[in-house]
Amino acid sequence: FQNEYMRDNFFIQIETWHKPDTGKLENVHKLDEATWKTVDVVPIDIADNSQVDSSDYKADEDPAKFKSAKTSRGPLGPNWQTELMNKTDSPKMCAYKLVTVNFKWWGMQTRVENFIHKQETRIFTNFHRQLFCWIDKWVELTMEDIRQMEAETQKELEELRNQGDIRGTSAATESWCFSPANG
Repeated sequence: FQNEYMRDNFFIQIETWHKPDTGKLENVHKLDEATWKTVDVVPIDIADNSQVDSSDYKADEDPAKFKSAKTSRGPLGPNWQTELMNKTDSPKMCAYKLVTVNFKWWGMQTRVENFIHKQETRIFTNFHRQLFCWIDKWVELTMEDIRQMEAETQKELEELRNQGDIRGTSAATESWCFSPANG
């Protein structure tokens, strides 16, 4: 994502690797050693409600409570990752996200970059909790079904962009105050 006004002085880049493990691999994106040392690894446990903002919590999207009727997966307990690792017959997948944020604006750079990283973590946490709890809606879909849904979603999003109200995740719980003293 880039901003036309700020050009190269602002971008958010998200790179993803999906690996058949439980999140134990190091440096999946194969960053050079100097860059890897600057990376802040943020593990997300979809069953840990302490990682979910109270304003985002929904009981029907809580993997610690959800039980899939179609796959019998869930509810996820506090040791679900260890239990899954020990099961050789269960599918596993971890989404490794590399989020690079660059915001070059004197006095605001660190604060804005940290804010964006916090919001990306929040979005990834909520999305992956939903994905797990919605498994019965998608587990039996074919690629043709998925492509049709993608096309319909693209059409709906375009209509919303052209005429609808702005919706989505809000950062309203954050307080922002910039001045030369605290910028």
